Amino acid sequence: MRITRVAAMVAATGLVMSGCSGGASGGGGTTIRISANSVKGGKSSNGAEWITDYVIPKFTAMEKAKGKKVSVRFEGTGVDDAPYKQKTALDLKTGGGADLISIDGIWVGEFAQAGYIKPLDQVAGSAVDSWEGLKQIPGPVQNIMAFDGKKYGLPIGTDGRVLFYNKQLFSRAGLPADWQPKSWDDVLAAGRKLKTLSGVTPIQLNAGTAMTEATTMQGVLPLLAGTGHDIFENGKWLGDTPQLRSVLDLYGQVYGGGLGDPKLQQNPQGRDESFQRFSKNKVGILLESDYFWRSVVNPKDGIDPMKDRDKDVGYTLIPAQSGGKGVRGQDVVSMSGGTGWVINPHTKNASLVWDLLSFMGSHDAVKDEVQRSAVGISPRQDVNAEMLGGDPLLNFIATKVLPITDVRPGLAAYPQVSTALQKATGDVVAGDGVDKAIKAYQQNLTQAVGGAGNVTTG
Repeated sequence: MRITRVAAMVAATGLVMSGCSGGASGGGGTTIRISANSVKGGKSSNGAEWITDYVIPKFTAMEKAKGKKVSVRFEGTGVDDAPYKQKTALDLKTGGGADLISIDGIWVGEFAQAGYIKPLDQVAGSAVDSWEGLKQIPGPVQNIMAFDGKKYGLPIGTDGRVLFYNKQLFSRAGLPADWQPKSWDDVLAAGRKLKTLSGVTPIQLNAGTAMTEATTMQGVLPLLAGTGHDIFENGKWLGDTPQLRSVLDLYGQVYGGGLGDPKLQQNPQGRDESFQRFSKNKVGILLESDYFWRSVVNPKDGIDPMKDRDKDVGYTLIPAQSGGKGVRGQDVVSMSGGTGWVINPHTKNASLVWDLLSFMGSHDAVKDEVQRSAVGISPRQDVNAEMLGGDPLLNFIATKVLPITDVRPGLAAYPQVSTALQKATGDVVAGDGVDKAIKAYQQNLTQAVGGAGNVTTG
C-alpha cells in the first residue's frame, strides 16, 4: 500500500498523526508514550486497565526508587484494526508515533520490510539478548514478533490449535478415549469409523472462502506445516508443489470420501454451525484453536455450552503427514497467532523504553495481565505453569503446543495469499480435482505476490 493511500485512509478515519515523544525530557523528567488499540470500558478493556492500573504505577515507582523521574502516558484507542494499523504505519513512516507500540504479529514482516520498525537489538542494544524473559518464551512463540530470523518485538499473548474430538462419539465408534493420531491416515481411519454412526459428521476441516481466515489457520497452514513446509520460505511463496498438493488431496479425501459436510463450508455461518453440531454430539473431529474450548463449549458461559465439557471433549496434537515429516522434523504441529510490542526506532531514549518493555514482559507483570485476561495463555512458560494448572486444555496448549507451534508470515501479500488458499480448498470441496484447484491457485498466487519470480513451484 502506498503511503499516500494510507494517509488518505487515515484522514478518512479522523485519526491524527502525532510526533514521536522519543522519551522526551521536560520539567526535570522523561515522558514515555505507549500506544495500543485498547481503551478502558471498550475494546480490549483488560489490556488498557493492565497498562494504566499496573504497568504505569509499578514502572514509574521502580524508576523513582532508582532516582529517575519518569512519567508514562498511555494513548489508547478503540477502533477497528485497519484504521489503527494505518495510523501506526503512517506515524512510523513519518517519524511520529508513541515510543512503545502494540501491533499484531501478522504486521511485523510488512512493517519490517517497509523500514517502519527495526530489530530490537538494533534499537535497544545488547540488553535485549541478555534479557531473562527470552529463556521463558519458546522460540516458536518468539517468532510471532520476528521476521527473517530477527526479533522486532516481544509477544504479549498467543494461542494454539489442536484436534478436538467428541469422546461420546468415539466410544460409540469403538475409538480410544486417549486418542493420539500419528499421521493423517490415522485421522482418516478414525473418520471412517465415525462415519458408521447415523447423523454424525466425522470430520470438520474448515474450507472455502466463507470461513475466511479460519480456513487458513485451522486448516491449510497446520496441514502444510505437517508436510515440513511453511507458506513462505526463503523469500518465496509456496505455489504448485507436492506439499500443497498433498494438503489439497487430504481435503479431497475428507469431503470426497463423505467424511465431511461440504454444505457447511459454503455457509457464512458454517463454522458456528459446526460448533453447534459438535456440542450436540453430531461432529466427531474438529481442528480448532483454544477459542473453541474457552468460549464455545465452556460449560459456564460458552456460546454452545457442554455441561460435561471436561469429560466429553478430548483434544490431541495435530499429527504431521507422517512421523517426523513436520516442520523442524516434528511428529506433531500447530499454528499460533498473537500480538506484541515494538519500540519506535525514532525514540530518543531507547534504553529507557526497553526498560519499560522488558518490565512489561517480566514474570510479575505478565502474571498480572493473565489474571485480568479472558484468554490466559501467556508467552512465558513460568507464568503459564503457575496460572493454567486449573484448566487442562490451556495447560496442554502452554506445555505441549507452544514449543512446537508455527506462525503466519507477517507480510503485506499474506491476506491475498490466504484468500487464494481458501478458494483452492473450496474448489476441492466443490468437486474440482486437485490439478484444477491448484492451477487456479497458482494463477491467483502469482498475481497476489507480484509475479512468478516470487513463487516456488515443483
